[in-house]
Amino acid sequence: MEPSLDDSHDDWSTRHSVRATALRTVALVNALSVEHPDPEGVADVLRAHGESGDLGLTPDDLGDLRAAALLLREVFAARRVDDAVTALNRLLARGGTGALRLTSHGATTPWHPHLDSDDDAPWGEWFLASSCLALTVLLWDDQRPPGALCASPACPNVLLTQGGGPPRRYCSRRCATRERVAAHRRAKA
Repeated sequence: MEPSLDDSHDDWSTRHSVRATALRTVALVNALSVEHPDPEGVADVLRAHGESGDLGLTPDDLGDLRAAALLLREVFAARRVDDAVTALNRLLARGGTGALRLTSHGATTPWHPHLDSDDDAPWGEWFLASSCLALTVLLWDDQRPPGALCASPACPNVLLTQGGGPPRRYCSRRCATRERVAAHRRAKA
């Protein structure tokens, strides 16, 4: 029996939301930013964000995914909305994306937009196109950069800044706590 929106709407549709796609982007950019990403670690991130089965990631796939992640870091590094727009427009204009289309992957997912050339597009193309689309919508919706680099000088991670409350500065509680403790120690010294 095929899944329907009535059966498991929350899981089935929310993992294809703009926010879920942006969170997947953050997780993949962070996993792929190291010089030699762990193939199984990258596959685990993809599975944690809805992919299933044997993903068949080749060394070329990892190289393409990593190249896309490094390009996407420019969007997260943008401190001003105009700089984030420039970075996103540059990525969208570089080719590698197809026309905007809707797909349900043969009725296995809810309808959602794609900018990649095909449902079977290479991993790197899919990652760059879907990430650009999600980050573009977030920027459009909130009129501010959708993400940032972690404010901890010791951390190379990116994060989403948008959500309820003030914009986030740290990728995790761990980084925020480490920086608060360091600031406290500096103040006491």
